[in-house]
Amino acid sequence: MAVILQAETKRSTIVNKKFISILLLNVACLTAVAQTTLEQCQQAAQNNYPLIQQRDLIARTTGYTVANIKKGWLPQVSATAQATLQSDVTAWPTEMKGLMNQMGLDMKGLKKDQYRVGIDVNQTIYDGGSITSQAALAREQGRVQEAQNEVNLYTVRMRVNELYFALLLVNEQQKLNNDLQQLLENNEKKLASMFKRGTAAESDYNSVKAERLNAVQQATALAAQQQALRRMLSTLCGIEITDVQKPPVVETGNNLNNRPELQLIDAQLRLNEAQKKTLDAAIRPKLSLFAQGFYGYPGYNMFNDMMHHKWSLNGMIGARLTWNITPLYTRNNDLEKLKLQRQQVENSRDVFLLNNNLDQIQHGENVLRYRKMMDTDSDIIDLRSKVRHSAESKLAHGIIDVNDLIKEINNENAARVQQSIHETEMLKEIYDLKFATNN
Repeated sequence: MAVILQAETKRSTIVNKKFISILLLNVACLTAVAQTTLEQCQQAAQNNYPLIQQRDLIARTTGYTVANIKKGWLPQVSATAQATLQSDVTAWPTEMKGLMNQMGLDMKGLKKDQYRVGIDVNQTIYDGGSITSQAALAREQGRVQEAQNEVNLYTVRMRVNELYFALLLVNEQQKLNNDLQQLLENNEKKLASMFKRGTAAESDYNSVKAERLNAVQQATALAAQQQALRRMLSTLCGIEITDVQKPPVVETGNNLNNRPELQLIDAQLRLNEAQKKTLDAAIRPKLSLFAQGFYGYPGYNMFNDMMHHKWSLNGMIGARLTWNITPLYTRNNDLEKLKLQRQQVENSRDVFLLNNNLDQIQHGENVLRYRKMMDTDSDIIDLRSKVRHSAESKLAHGIIDVNDLIKEINNENAARVQQSIHETEMLKEIYDLKFATNN
């Protein structure tokens, strides 16, 4: 019977351990799901920001523009209708008209009111590369708009960084505040017991209690600040954010710059080249076929129309070579303008790289500064903790008063707060450096 009872107890223990393990695993999974990473926030904010819709709008607009330009290769058809009244028309000389009348021919001459309804068809055969260059220009203009939109979207990441690390810092301060409240509560209980035994004054107990209530007030302020930051970050990202995860420390030695501003500058330079090709195409001759047809009066048979005032069908086909030399007048100035625009774009790249390099130096130096400060934060906390423990012991033996203990408790808490600030600020500087290079 004892053996059976022992076996049942052992089996029950195993089942309880499995149940506890499963429960802890579920709790860990729920915690992991509840926490949002910095990368998730940045991606969600970018997808939620209204400017994301500009990507599709710009692409579709560019597609329609290019398609319309390419339709220039299709036959260009125009319909016309006109009615005119002329002050004078072509007529037979008086002598010839008299001679015709003697021969029995009535030469009426052309009427002053004339009418025409017709269709003109023009088919481009060679345009000097005008349509191709205009289509390429439209594409580059679309790429510039897309690159500018990406620059605007990229700034959202910095706003996410600011809110994310502010929330992370508040969370850390809230944890430290809870530890401070617990520490003060423990000392408050000790003093309450000492007060009952008559080994401590009531004022000592009240001082610690007042300090604990002050920490409670600070916790209330931190909770309100935490709620505001959560709501702002949730609104910016478009998702419900309940908690944020501390991002890992990453390497910052990669100096390769992938900022979208540089891609915008490259797109502007390609646009400049496309504009130059458009100028080249404008000075080339153009060859086309045409066909004209109309129904009206007078037609192409002028003599017959002078004798018979009737409408007739008329048509003409042919080839046309045109060369507009007007763009040559302004070509040199246009080329100089494009050259100056290119220099401005290249200068803007130099300015951006200089300012960006200064930002990288600043963030890099800040990372080193916080790392050096963090090297001594743990030592300071250990020392402050030892001093606080010593003060608690001295208070218990009546060597110091409670104000000295409160001072040491606050000093230890301040050291822990400084450590959390240094760590969070170092992480922020690291990810601001990543933002500066888009790595």
